[in-house]
Amino acid sequence: MRRSSSPYSSVYSFGPGPISTTLKALIGANVAAFVITSLLPVLKDYLGLVPALVIHRFWVWQLATYMFLHGGIFHILFNMLALWMFGAELERVWGTRYFLKFYFVTGIGAAVLTVLFSLLPFDLARVVYGSNTMGASGAIYGLLLAYAMSFPDRPILLVVFPVPARIAVAILGAIALFSSLSESGGVANATHLGGLLVAYLFLKGARMHPLAEVKYRYLKLKTNRV
Repeated sequence: MRRSSSPYSSVYSFGPGPISTTLKALIGANVAAFVITSLLPVLKDYLGLVPALVIHRFWVWQLATYMFLHGGIFHILFNMLALWMFGAELERVWGTRYFLKFYFVTGIGAAVLTVLFSLLPFDLARVVYGSNTMGASGAIYGLLLAYAMSFPDRPILLVVFPVPARIAVAILGAIALFSSLSESGGVANATHLGGLLVAYLFLKGARMHPLAEVKYRYLKLKTNRV
């Protein structure tokens, strides 16, 4: 829930507002993939992210397809809830094209960093190397970071208490982390951190371009007026 921006509506409204066609398509694709892989679990071996297969068999499609797979009902539930709650407003501010670019760059970038991490000479890295990582969490964590950076003080109603967006994002991120780790054995940590890192570099890197800075200021002014 979030505080309503209209003085003629109730104090709080549920969710970020109407869901766009883009978010319907993303959520629908994730739900469809979850149902299909639940009926045919063998597909997870081909579509999940296994760094060893990406490196030795060059199954590069896994860098993208893993984003649509989930290990359990709570994993997909929290990811899709976060996608709707925070992705809807970011899409309205950024526009659909930029939103989709950000979503897939952070998701695929998190997968690339996961593969690179798996090559390090550490025990956890060796576990990640042969493990199957699934979930949209890399991209979702990127959206959480983007929302917290864009609207850090916006009040969001969590259960019964309104808290600043930066704190609400941290809480929901922790819930998503717990749900995914409990079902993936902990190997998704690299992907979560990778999503945060890629999102941060993406947003900061875009600000370095003069035209992007002008666009950012315009969107910031537009958001403040709303």
